Amino acid sequence: MKAQTAETFSRLFNEYPLLHACRKEIEQAYSYISTCYQNGKKLLICGNGGSAADSEHIVGELMKGFVLKREIPVEDQDRLRSSGAVDWQHLSSRLQRALPAICLSSQTSLTTAYSNDIGDDMVYAQQVYGYGAPGDVLLGISTSGNSPNVVNALKVARAFGVYTIGMTGEDGGVMNDFCDVIIRVPARMTFKVQELHMPVYHALCAMLEEEFFG
Repeated sequence: MKAQTAETFSRLFNEYPLLHACRKEIEQAYSYISTCYQNGKKLLICGNGGSAADSEHIVGELMKGFVLKREIPVEDQDRLRSSGAVDWQHLSSRLQRALPAICLSSQTSLTTAYSNDIGDDMVYAQQVYGYGAPGDVLLGISTSGNSPNVVNALKVARAFGVYTIGMTGEDGGVMNDFCDVIIRVPARMTFKVQELHMPVYHALCAMLEEEFFG
């Protein structure tokens, strides 16, 4: 972990002392996701309601610049120039380096079709089965830890070599049994759990960005 990455990590607990309760798990989650990206793999994310919005939020921070500028490397600019595109300089100046992440909650046509034809408890599990590959990471977000569609996705992920990270409230629920790492923030009320999830995933996104693009 770079010094700046470690500083971002430490700042999280200075600003949110309550999160000291899950400091070890947050660091472990960072390690899993960082290793995933080092190996050219991807992050899958899912949740329901506010946690679905958080899933999309995380993808937005990882797939484009968050805190830092992410200019694409010279070799990629050369590839664009060699492609024959007359506006290659415009493309090069607008593209940003990305950390591959997919929000399973955003696949509206697929999830509604699968929910109607098969069952809404399997909408994320099906996507993990289709998208997931060994070495990928699935981040499942559920304030209760008991969301059936998130739990089923975690079960399928573990069966097929996808590492599993959970973000829940302080109880953890059923997800305790199916996560390689589970971040249980110290709150029980749904909106309070969500309020603590945001600084956690913002810190993780900033740490990953610093580590790979800083």
